[in-house]
Parts: sequence; C-alpha cells; structure tokens
Amino acid sequence: MRILGIETSCDETGVAIYDEEKGLVANQLYSQIDMHADYGGVVPELASRDHIRKTLPLIQEALKEANLQPSDIDGIAYTAGPGLVGALLVGSTIARSLAYAWNVPALGVHHMEGHLLAPMLEENAPEFPFVALLISGGHTQLVKVDGVGKYELMGESIDDAAGEAFDKTGKLLGLDYPAGVAMSKLAESGTPNRFKFPRPMTDRPGLDFSFSGLKTFAANTIKANANENGEIDEQTRCDIAHAFQQAVVDTILIKCKRALEQTGYKRLVMAGGVSANKQLRADVAEMMQKLKGEVFYPRPQFCTDNGAMIAYTGFLRLKNGEHSDLSISVKPRWAMTELPPIK
Repeated sequence: MRILGIETSCDETGVAIYDEEKGLVANQLYSQIDMHADYGGVVPELASRDHIRKTLPLIQEALKEANLQPSDIDGIAYTAGPGLVGALLVGSTIARSLAYAWNVPALGVHHMEGHLLAPMLEENAPEFPFVALLISGGHTQLVKVDGVGKYELMGESIDDAAGEAFDKTGKLLGLDYPAGVAMSKLAESGTPNRFKFPRPMTDRPGLDFSFSGLKTFAANTIKANANENGEIDEQTRCDIAHAFQQAVVDTILIKCKRALEQTGYKRLVMAGGVSANKQLRADVAEMMQKLKGEVFYPRPQFCTDNGAMIAYTGFLRLKNGEHSDLSISVKPRWAMTELPPIK
C-alpha cells in the first residue's frame, strides 16, 4: 500500500509518499517563512494562496522522487485539522479531487496525531504505551498514549503555546519571525542565573501550561535594563534569552515528570517544532536517564509540519479501513480525543 500525504494546515506545504514495504519514499516541503516574516507572523490569506500555488507542483515532485505514477498510489491522506481554515481547505480540496480522479480512498488526518506518530518514522521507534509531549507554535499538550487513537489529554496550554511564547519574546528582543531558533542561539551566549524567570503553574497540582506570563516578565526585564533610549546591550539580550528558555524548559520538565509519575510509564515521546530545541532535548534526556526511562523524538525535519507524518498516519488509518466521504470538510478546531482507536 502506497499513501500520498498532503499537509497544508498553516505555513508549510508538505507532500510525501509512504510505502508499506519500503517506508518513506518521497518527502517534499516548501516553507512560507520568508513571506510571512515581513508581517511578523502568519497571514492566513497569503498562506492559503501560497498553498494553492505549491501543492500540485510538490505532488508532481514527490511522484518523480519516488519514481511512481498516479496509478501506483493506493490512497490519499490530507490534514483536515486543526489549523487555518483556508489553508486546510486547499489541501482537502486537492486531495479529494485527486482521490476521485484516481479512484482511490481519501482520509482527513488529525494534524496533532501526525506529530504524535512522527517518531514512528525513525528506526528507534517507541512502543506503546507512552506519554507524549506535543509542543509547537500552536500547541503544548501532554497526552497519555495507549495505542493509535487511544489518547487521553492530561494537560495543555491555557494561553500561549510554548512556541508562540518564544516568537513573542523574540520579537521583544528585536528578532525576526519566527524567533524560536534565533532565541536558542542567543541563549547559548547567555550568562546563567543573571535573571531568574518564574516557572509558571509549577507551584500547584495539575499538568496544564501557561506561558503568556513569561512574555510579560521578559518585557518588564527588558524595560528595567534598558538605557534612556529604551535599548539593551547585546549581552543582556543573550542573558534574557537564556533565562527565558531555561524557564520554559524547566517548566516542561516538571510537568513531564508529573505525567510520567501519574501514569507509571517509562517512555516519553516529544514531537512538534519546539521539540527540536537543543536545550530541551538535552535536559529531557538527562531527566529520563535519572528516571531510568527512554525519550523518543523525530529527526529535526519531521519536528516541524511535514507531509511525511500525514502520509504515515493516513497509511495506518486507511489500512484499518477508514476513509472520508466525498464532501470537502475541515475541522479548524478538533480534539484528538475524538479520534477512533485502531483495532
């Protein structure tokens, strides 16, 4: 079985082909970051228009990369949600139209389930059950995972997601959008313990996250250390970035440890764009070693949005007999706990 996967939930156009016997045989990705950087964030209408321009050429490139013809495709998976409604509609319309023309089944895939299952594309894939940390620009969630479709939401962000907080704080420090990678780079030159940021919501029970207060704390720290022109020196920028990043990482570690203790599980899966953060990976690895557990995550190119995770997730569910009807519908808001378990 060969499945074509299409990802258009936000600002990346991803197309991939997953082969049941050979694994991932094609992976094409186009990022809109440069276009949206001029506006300091994603512009939904521009994102949708760019998906229209890029999706079909990327499908052609994926088929060429895999040395396949449309007649070799057995099904099409596409991101149906959550995400930007216009962007989702582009992918779903193209997927449904091609599926009808090629006479193959199509299936709308949950974007976050794709992220959750992305580590399965690696040679050292995790076994069920495990706790999943889904951490990106739009989501920060802890999920108890007992199998594909067997999900229990344990905690989530009640305001800004971790990635969103990185971007907003980076903007305060004068960094271009998206600021996550640049913030981490600044933090590498930061002086430890010069600034002490709070670890939000760690002084009370529960597994929910809140990162908006860290952005406010950063803004106040910048103001307090600025000169008469409102400027701060380069070392102070690095020190603030370091303190902010460490506060986010420490908060995540505390919550992950709680989730593992509550479930009794020894495996932690990290996925989503922020899971590529070097400091987070290093500190989580150290924590899991102390807990005598294991941590799993996808390679960096599969941390951000991509077609490979959609093709693989679609393969699992299409093989299970699932498919969508001919209607073109998307779910900009969609709880992962609504997904049916795979038998």
